[in-house]
Amino acid sequence: MRILVTAGPTRQYIDPVRFITNASSGRMGYAVAAAAACAGHDVTLLTGPVSLAPPDGCRLVRFVTVAELTEGLEEHFPACDALVMAAAVGDFRPARQRDQKLRRCDGPVEIRLLPTQDVLATVTGTKRAHQLIVAFTVEEGPDDKIEVGARVKLKAKGADYIVANTPDAMGADKSRAAVLSATDVVLPWAVRTKEQLAEQIVRLLSSPRGQAS
Repeated sequence: MRILVTAGPTRQYIDPVRFITNASSGRMGYAVAAAAACAGHDVTLLTGPVSLAPPDGCRLVRFVTVAELTEGLEEHFPACDALVMAAAVGDFRPARQRDQKLRRCDGPVEIRLLPTQDVLATVTGTKRAHQLIVAFTVEEGPDDKIEVGARVKLKAKGADYIVANTPDAMGADKSRAAVLSATDVVLPWAVRTKEQLAEQIVRLLSSPRGQAS
C-alpha cells in the first residue's frame, strides 16, 4: 500500500520570531510511519517541526504552517491508498501576522485569533472509493462521551476510522486510546505505547474487514 502519514504540530506566526503551536511531539505519526515502512508499505511522511530522527524507509516532506500542510496533502493524497492524519493541526491563527518583532517596551499586545481551515475535511472531499482515512481526536470525559464526540468528528471529516485519546497523550510515551469506526469500536480502550498503537493502526489499514487485534 501507498500510505501517507502526517505528524507533529503546526506553527502559526504572530511575528517573525513568535508563533502559536501545540504540545504535539510527532511521536505518534513517526511511529505509524516506521511501522508501515517496516511492514513493507510505501510511506510518505509529512512532518511538522519536531525533534525526532526520520524513520528509515520513508520519504520525508516538511511543513510548518497549516497552509503548508494543506499543500502537502493536496500534492500527495491523490496517489495514496491510505492517509493517517496524526498531525496536530492548529485550530487557530492570528488574524494578523506582524512584519516586525513585537517589542515588550511597546506595552500590552492583544492578539485576535481566527479559526484555521479544516484541513482533513477539505482533503476528504476528493477521496476515492478505495482510499482509507484514519483521523485523530483529543477528547475529555468518560469513554462513552468521548466516543460520541469522536464519531461526530469522524462523520464531519469523512474519515473511515478515528483514533480517540485524551489530552494526556500529547507529548507522552504512552496513550490511552481506542480506534472507532462509524458503528463499532474496532480497537478497544487500553493504555499502549505509541509504537504498539501504531502497529495496530497499520494492521487495521491492511485488513479488508477493518479488524485490529
